[in-house]
Amino acid sequence: MSIDGEQDLVKLKEIGRIVGKTLKTMLQTVEPGMTTAELDAVGRKLLEDAGARSAPESSYNFPGATCISVNHHMAHGIPSDKVIIKAGDLINIDVSAEKDGYYADTGASMAVPPVNPLFQKLCLSTRRALKSGMRAARAGRPLNHIGRAVSMEAKKAGFGIVRNLGSHGVGRSLHEEPKFIPSYYDPKDTRQLSEGMVITIEPFLTTGPPNAFQEKDGWTLSTLRGCYAAQFEHTIVITKNQPIVVTQV
Repeated sequence: MSIDGEQDLVKLKEIGRIVGKTLKTMLQTVEPGMTTAELDAVGRKLLEDAGARSAPESSYNFPGATCISVNHHMAHGIPSDKVIIKAGDLINIDVSAEKDGYYADTGASMAVPPVNPLFQKLCLSTRRALKSGMRAARAGRPLNHIGRAVSMEAKKAGFGIVRNLGSHGVGRSLHEEPKFIPSYYDPKDTRQLSEGMVITIEPFLTTGPPNAFQEKDGWTLSTLRGCYAAQFEHTIVITKNQPIVVTQV
């Protein structure tokens, strides 16, 4: 969507704060021995208490309120009472929700202590890639400047980009135009960023191959066993200067 007046921005900021606070609390709640279903229940209660609805659940009938992915599973992991979080794991949490017809989407990865140095570097580099992508997101600039900034950060850190996962438009639904914003530089992509446009930026940096693979459950996206990926995501509003980050808390 594109912002059409102050009311749109107020409502986007409201749902942005809700998903941002939910993600932050879930990350703080993670501890070895808990299941991903227990962690998802924390997220569900926070969303419900704020009057919001899980977007993947309401939009796509996803079997959980949030997406929680562990180790070589990188995205869209189904919360389960059979998946126990262990010390040293790499975990990704993605929270998206709707309130009053407005949607916001955010996510982050973390290493469960004791922290593997590789996971620490991967998460730090992915967070930096997100920040670089946001700095490149300005009204009037080519959309592919986002992917160029992200991929330069990944290359500098020695990591690859997951090329079949990307950012997207958001606002009035969970996934809108532009439907796919790559985290790599595509010189053939001539789309432009415009003022008021609402998008996510969500780079996936990886130690493995450049594509995610879907598991048999029809949801979970993975890399190869022994390989890892991290993701950080914000929902932003494009302006002529720095974007408005509605999911920042």
